[in-house]
Amino acid sequence: MRLGIDFGTSYSAAGAVVGNSVQLLNFGKEKQFRTTAYFQHQLPDPSQFALTPALEAEVDALVRKSRNEQARRVSRASALRARAMQIPEQARRDRELSLIPDVLLRSEAQLQKEAISAVRRGWLEDQVRTSRKSAASLQDAVYGDQAIETYLTEGGGHLVDSPKSMLGFALGNHARAILLRIATYVLEHIRLSAVQQLRSDVRSALIGRPVRFRSSIGDAGGIQALEILREAAAAAGFDEVDFLEEPAAAAMGYHATLAEPARCLVVDIGGGTTDIALANVGGRKRRPEILGAWGEPMGGQDVDLDLSLASFMPLLGKGLSRIPVHIYSDAARVHEVHRQADFMRHDFSRHQQPFARRLGCLQAFGNTVRLNRQVEITKKALSDLNELVVPLDFIEEALVATPTQHALSMAAERYLGVLTALLETARGEMAQGPEVILLTGGMSRAPYVQAAVQAVFPGIAVTKGDPSLGVVTGLAVAANRK
Repeated sequence: MRLGIDFGTSYSAAGAVVGNSVQLLNFGKEKQFRTTAYFQHQLPDPSQFALTPALEAEVDALVRKSRNEQARRVSRASALRARAMQIPEQARRDRELSLIPDVLLRSEAQLQKEAISAVRRGWLEDQVRTSRKSAASLQDAVYGDQAIETYLTEGGGHLVDSPKSMLGFALGNHARAILLRIATYVLEHIRLSAVQQLRSDVRSALIGRPVRFRSSIGDAGGIQALEILREAAAAAGFDEVDFLEEPAAAAMGYHATLAEPARCLVVDIGGGTTDIALANVGGRKRRPEILGAWGEPMGGQDVDLDLSLASFMPLLGKGLSRIPVHIYSDAARVHEVHRQADFMRHDFSRHQQPFARRLGCLQAFGNTVRLNRQVEITKKALSDLNELVVPLDFIEEALVATPTQHALSMAAERYLGVLTALLETARGEMAQGPEVILLTGGMSRAPYVQAAVQAVFPGIAVTKGDPSLGVVTGLAVAANRK
């Protein structure tokens, strides 16, 4: 059995074809879970490595072994050279001498450095094994919205929200190792859930990917992201893994429902990316024909950021104090660990009140996460309400934000500009325009998103697919048609 996995920025889901129908996995009472994980134990940190007496003994043993091996090679080369020099014929002697390998002599410092590196690798592997054992089972981790609740309740542990959004960023070795482990945990959670629910030893997967990953290093970020996901899948127990662009997956799901052929523009808008594909769908063909694909690494998280800066951060002094604007942006970017670290290190004691006090409270454990959740809830609610009263009593008693639907519209302008430009680019590169538009992804629910799509493609019929499960359904179907 081959599993289709939607490893999303905001939410993840998985399913497979069982018999003749798609069966989506249950995660609790839902068909998806927030791509967030909480672990009571801390992940091993390579920077914590230090030579204990026991480890120093290992280093000394490795140095002695390397030194003896080097001496053995030197002795053997000397013996071969002495034997060759006794050969009377010049040509034969030169030939034998040329066959004697050179011995690269390493200094004591080099031998010491190599030994320490080997011991450090072994130490880190032991730390990883111990850490995994301390969790008893990967299933003991908490996922989704419950992960955030548990993190805030426990007041400690390790929370990783939206790991996908960081896969394409410039990463040091430590950061890459942590992201790899988190992706492994999430994929293992999915695989073990599939084993339990489908009663099959699931070892093969088709994972959705955006057309363009969020990245700070250009196209190299996409290559890196796929490498990490491939490594994570292997570590999670998948023997075989392939990738399919998410709008192509949504097209596959839609294709399976249509008896008559149609030229369809798939618009898939998630938390971190916006993906578009033009495809011939429906009819008797086994698969849809993908005619083109376009993507931008922006999505719902970018609207969250701009809404936070516009309607929440002014209560903390943005635009009303001399506190640098980037401080507020760092605080709002809960998915970027280094930005959060910069915010937490800032000293506000010399800034004006009440903003210094409020920002100090925002630095308290879990409060940036709490604020981000309130922003997300607000964004969804303002699609239907004109105004909302949002309590921020975790920052200051009686402090409230009063965002409006107009404020949300203003906050969405930057993203809508990107979406409109992407749609216009796609339209300009099409030989023929679409006959129908399929909207999917969590952000496709937003009325302003729907209006932007129809403004670029007026008069084209719009079909609203399942915002949450359209991509994973297509991945399950595609996985079955390998």
